[in-house]
Amino acid sequence: MVSLDRFDTFKAVVEAGSLTAAADLLGQTRAVVSFNIKRLEAELGVTLLTRNTRRLALTEAGERFYQRCLSMLEEARLAIDEARSEHTELKGTLRITTTVEYALAKVVPALELFSALHPDLNVQLSTSSTHADLISERFDVALRLGRVLDSSHRAVQLCTFGILPVASPAFVASVVPIDSVHTLEQTPWLEHGRVGELTITEVSSGVVRPYQPNPCKARIRADNSSVLQAFALTGQGVAILPDWLIEEDLRTGRLVHLLPEWQLSRQGVYALYPDTRHLPLKVRVFIDFMKAYA
Repeated sequence: MVSLDRFDTFKAVVEAGSLTAAADLLGQTRAVVSFNIKRLEAELGVTLLTRNTRRLALTEAGERFYQRCLSMLEEARLAIDEARSEHTELKGTLRITTTVEYALAKVVPALELFSALHPDLNVQLSTSSTHADLISERFDVALRLGRVLDSSHRAVQLCTFGILPVASPAFVASVVPIDSVHTLEQTPWLEHGRVGELTITEVSSGVVRPYQPNPCKARIRADNSSVLQAFALTGQGVAILPDWLIEEDLRTGRLVHLLPEWQLSRQGVYALYPDTRHLPLKVRVFIDFMKAYA
């Protein structure tokens, strides 16, 4: 009988694109991965992959078998999850990815409680400013902020948070008084690469209008809120930052909240997971926990 472990190895090789990359993902040596692929082909009596010095390619039989593998592995994992659901404690490994700053501010404290509830579940947390590929990098769930662009994945909104225009007192003192939305839009600013179009609402009247900072006034562009926070603290311009990131800076006066009578559109926190037919129990439990924790 063909081992499901070899199915998983074959799937990893196809999605990683090479034996070496698959070995890294699986935590095995390249030789072990190569051996398991050869054994799988021998047991099936068919060639699944063609190899040369530069790349791997699926044969027609390999393409059909790969699609079957996805279905069979999903069914096997579902059966395991259902069996484990009879117990109060989860087991196995839950792999999570998110940004560094959100991990430090929100995820680490949440995981302290979550791990206490499920001590037999091993949690692996990866942090990066770039969006990881959930499939090829074998993540169970990604926690992402702002816009959700991964249409191939399913998303559950966990909560929302406010974003605030802030600057250092020294920067505020060096520019024309920021006393209106128009003035704010014309002030030198620090751009976040993944914040899309925004609206701004007058709190007292409820009037909503687009927020359109002058593109010529963008001094620095970055994809990391902590980096923009650092630039704002050194007086480089206005930054739009999450409220949970700058609470201490506002409290101590290191940063100033500009135009507090206006409110920028709130942003979402989303849990993304691969679009599979059945949501693994460990992912469902974690998402439910994070919704309640947030």
